[in-house]
Amino acid sequence: MRHPLAWVSALGLTIASCSAEAQLLGQPAPQRPLPEGIELAFNHNETSRYRSPISGQWRQGDDLEAFVLASIRGAQREILVAVQELSLPKVAEALAARHREGLTVKVVLENTYSTPWSEEHPADLAPHQRTRHEQLKALGWGDAVAILQQAGVPLIDDTADGSAGSGLMHHKFMVVDRTLVVTGSANFTPSCIHGDPGAERSRGNVNHLMRLHSRELAHSFVAEFERMWGDGPGGQPDSRFGLGKGGGAAQQVHVGPTPVTVLFAPHRRRDPHHGLQLLEGLLSGTRRQLDMALFVFSEQSLANAMAELQEQGVAIRLLADPGFANRAFSEVLDLLGTQLPDHRCGLEAANRPWQRPLEAVGTPRLSSGDKLHHKLAVIDHRTVITGSFNWSPSAAHQNDETLLVLDSPLLAAHFSAEIDRLWKGAELGITERLARKQERQRNRCGSGVQRR
Repeated sequence: MRHPLAWVSALGLTIASCSAEAQLLGQPAPQRPLPEGIELAFNHNETSRYRSPISGQWRQGDDLEAFVLASIRGAQREILVAVQELSLPKVAEALAARHREGLTVKVVLENTYSTPWSEEHPADLAPHQRTRHEQLKALGWGDAVAILQQAGVPLIDDTADGSAGSGLMHHKFMVVDRTLVVTGSANFTPSCIHGDPGAERSRGNVNHLMRLHSRELAHSFVAEFERMWGDGPGGQPDSRFGLGKGGGAAQQVHVGPTPVTVLFAPHRRRDPHHGLQLLEGLLSGTRRQLDMALFVFSEQSLANAMAELQEQGVAIRLLADPGFANRAFSEVLDLLGTQLPDHRCGLEAANRPWQRPLEAVGTPRLSSGDKLHHKLAVIDHRTVITGSFNWSPSAAHQNDETLLVLDSPLLAAHFSAEIDRLWKGAELGITERLARKQERQRNRCGSGVQRR
């Protein structure tokens, strides 16, 4: 199967060679095969391009919004959407259109993003929310949540269970006709897909989406959706979010011939099925190579498991988001063999900086404001870990999350290529930014105080 969005315009019809293997310059390079039933798109893909709806300019990458829209337009009966944030008006309009055509359309959002932004007053918003409001207003595209509401599309958020909400309703999935799952690391927002409005160089947070054709997998996602949905808006408070869903063990399914493990979070800390336990077991089984591209990495047990892998001679590469890598709670610091007092001059409890710092750890070079938003690992060139699940206690024990493990060398090759792309020009080791931050904290806190 070819990459669904791989396309490069011809730059000329110059013949590179007169041999039978001649290729035309500017033509797409041969695409890596994908497993049966799986399609994959990266919004920073170097082998394809599309015209940005924000800047109007051609840019490298797959159009993740078009990827989502194609799935909506292909639906025959039902579309179930559970995403932290939906602020793309074209996606809302497409969902509204299918609703008007008589399809079943249901939407679950995180409560922070379930009010139309056009009804919010900037003075009532936190700084991050105010920036988002101003950006969406400046775009002039329209209000996605308002479009859904005006069309009568049924919509709830994670307060529908009568609570103040789970840690975060952090899912990023859509189920179409109970046969197709669209999921990955991307929220359905301009910043997560195309780039920050008003920032000419922004190309969006680094993200991916997959289209997984499998009734068996779709059944698992439908069950998770229905736990959250209950009887929908205006009914009984029978929706279940966060720990109210009751945890549950990982499920083993197939997408075509590909074995897939799917786990929905959160779980109580004493529950042996929680996501960090699953991740630790996967890491412990690594034999040769572990590659990671992570938005947040703040779980000590996983850093400890990696330290054991280092002692066993496993090759480890880690790229982390620049905005999170240098925070006091980041386990990236452990791998660098250092630590950093927090704003209260405290050091993380049970911290274990590596005695032999990892050389292959760093942050990718991104445009200002863009984030490395993957939650991605590739083990031994065949096992792919992905989903909405950040490598953090919050993901495991508070948030509504998806954690996926796919066993496929074909798929792993695509994600390894994405990690290789991010490595180009990455800043490794203790960067100037981290060194400056450490100096400031030393001047303020000395060596810091170890928390218990």
